Amino acid sequence: MPHFHGMTLQWLGHATFFLETAQGTSILIDPWIESNPSCPKGWKAPGKIDLVLCTHGHGDHIGDALSMDQRYHPTFVGIYELTGWLASQGVKKTVGMNLGGSYRFHDVNICMVEAKHSSSIEGKGAVIYAGVAAGYVLQIEGEPVLYHSGDTALFSDMKLLRELYAPEVACLPIGDHFTMGPRAAALAAEYVGAREVIPMHYGTFPQLTGRPEELRHHLQGKEIEVVDLQPGGILR
Repeated sequence: MPHFHGMTLQWLGHATFFLETAQGTSILIDPWIESNPSCPKGWKAPGKIDLVLCTHGHGDHIGDALSMDQRYHPTFVGIYELTGWLASQGVKKTVGMNLGGSYRFHDVNICMVEAKHSSSIEGKGAVIYAGVAAGYVLQIEGEPVLYHSGDTALFSDMKLLRELYAPEVACLPIGDHFTMGPRAAALAAEYVGAREVIPMHYGTFPQLTGRPEELRHHLQGKEIEVVDLQPGGILR
């Protein structure tokens, strides 16, 4: 199994991850910390956050974007409309992208890929359009390719991610109700060609009933390992 060569990946519950590369680049994916019931209480980034990747505009994915900006002053990456809204809220460093594009930051190449999900921001009695939902493929020097799908349903074009990027480690939602469940996530893991799957977006709310043991059941006989991290757990 691939694991990493100096990089660390920490799951902070739900869809939030903190990643540090061997060269010292630090990335927070889907900044939902303070009100995330799954996040270890009192978590603070060890030192700094260089990049924040936002998959879409729902509060359980960007709920602490503004407080992270005030504390760490990172560069925020997201779909164009979402980063435009962040800039309107005072965020100074944003990189707006769109599906199929890539952005290079030091030792990390960030590819924005398709997800099947809605995206909006609730604010002051109105629902604000936040572009489309996305996932990310991270190509990091000297490391296995990492895929964070964001919130998504299963879709057959995930097979193109295998052809284009060959991700070895995939963070996939399994909770069901708002995203795909374990059975669909198992097929997604096969579609993208992952060798390791980190289940996410489960257990946070009562509706999110999918569990890692179900994913493991659906992957029986496949050469795909389910890495069942606990919130705060680190894959090295």
